[in-house]
Amino acid sequence: MQPVVSRRALRNTILALGLLALGGCSMFSSSDPRYEPAELTQYEARVGANVRWSAAIGSGSGYGFAPAVQGEAVYAATPNALAKVDLVSGRVLWRTSPGITLTAGPGSDGRTTAVVAHDGHVIAYDDSGKEKWRSRASSAVFVPPVVGNGVVVVRSTDYRIQAFDAETGEYRWDVQRPGPALALKTSMQMRAIDGVIISGLPNGRLIIIDADSGAVQWEAPVSVSRGATDLERISDVVGAPQMAGSLLCGVTYQGRISCFDLSQGGRPAWDIPFSSHSGMTNDGRYGYVVDQRDDVHSIDFADGSKVWVQDALRNRKLATPAVTPAAVAVADLEGYVHFLSRSNGDLLGRLNVGGGTVLSPLVGTPAGVLVQTGNGNLVLVGVN
Repeated sequence: MQPVVSRRALRNTILALGLLALGGCSMFSSSDPRYEPAELTQYEARVGANVRWSAAIGSGSGYGFAPAVQGEAVYAATPNALAKVDLVSGRVLWRTSPGITLTAGPGSDGRTTAVVAHDGHVIAYDDSGKEKWRSRASSAVFVPPVVGNGVVVVRSTDYRIQAFDAETGEYRWDVQRPGPALALKTSMQMRAIDGVIISGLPNGRLIIIDADSGAVQWEAPVSVSRGATDLERISDVVGAPQMAGSLLCGVTYQGRISCFDLSQGGRPAWDIPFSSHSGMTNDGRYGYVVDQRDDVHSIDFADGSKVWVQDALRNRKLATPAVTPAAVAVADLEGYVHFLSRSNGDLLGRLNVGGGTVLSPLVGTPAGVLVQTGNGNLVLVGVN
C-alpha cells in the first residue's frame, strides 16, 4: 500500500496519482492479469503512417507539457527546455533553457510564449526566444498556461486561476474555488477563445472567465463527487474543455461527460456516465474519448449516444487523442501511435515513434499529428 499523506498537504499540492494506483490498488498492477496492457495484434494496415520529421526539444516529459500550434509554428517544452519549431519542415527556429526545472508549458499566442517552473515562477518569452519577465504564481503549476487577450493565465495547485500581463508580467486578476482533498495529476488543459478563458476544475466543474477583467461569466458542474472516501470522490475535469459549435463539453474522472449549449445561456444539453483519465477531442460532430481502462469511445455530440467502442488497446495508458482527416490517433506506453477509423473504431495502422510512454496530448494539424515523446522529442506523423 502507498503511504498515507495528510489531508492538509493534499489541499496544497496535487497528489501524483497513477490513476487508481491511489491506495496501492493499481489498475495497471502486474499481479493481476486483468490490468496488464493488451498485447498488440497483427492486422492489415489500411492507412500509411510515417515520420515526416523529428526535432529534439530537450530531455524528459510530463503531463504538464503539450505542444502549442500558432499558424505554421509549434512551441514545445520539456522539463529543461523551450523551443519554437517550424511545423512544415521540423526546423528548430530557436531553443532556450530557462535554467530551472519546468513543470508546465508552453502557452503561446505567437507573440508571447510562457512556461512554468517547479517553484511556481511563470516565465515569458518574446517570439525570438528572449526572456521578457518572470512572475510567481501562488503555488505549483502542472497545467500548461494559456496566452490570449493580453494575459498569460495559469492554473495552480491551490485551485486558483491567475492572470499576468503578457507584456510586463504584472498581476492582473485571479479566481479561486474550493478544492477537494485529493486531485489527479494527469493531462489537463485550459482554452483561450474569443476573449475568455475556459477551464476545468478539480471539483468537476467548468468555468468561463473574462480574460480582461477576471469576471466569471459562467460556471456549471460536469459531474458531482460521490462516494464515502476521498478516493471515491475524485471527479476532476480531465483533458481540455471541448467546443463543437455552440456546445461546450467536458469529461471527468469517475464522473460524466456533460455538454452545455452556450447559445442557450449554458443550459445543459445532455450528459452520460463516464470516467476518463486523459480527456477527449472532437471533429465537430463526434467526440473521441479514452476511458479509465483505455478503451476508446466515439460519442455523438448531438445527444450523447455511443457510436462505437474499441477495446484492443486496453490498459496501454493512452494519451489524449487527436483527430486527423483519415483517422483518430492515440499514443501509448511504448511510444506507439495508433490510428482508428473515425466511422467504426477499427484499427487502421500504427507507428512506433520511440521515446517510451507518451504523456502529452496528441495534436492534430493540417500537416499531420504532433507527438511529444517521453524522451523529449517532438515528432510529426503523416497519415494517408
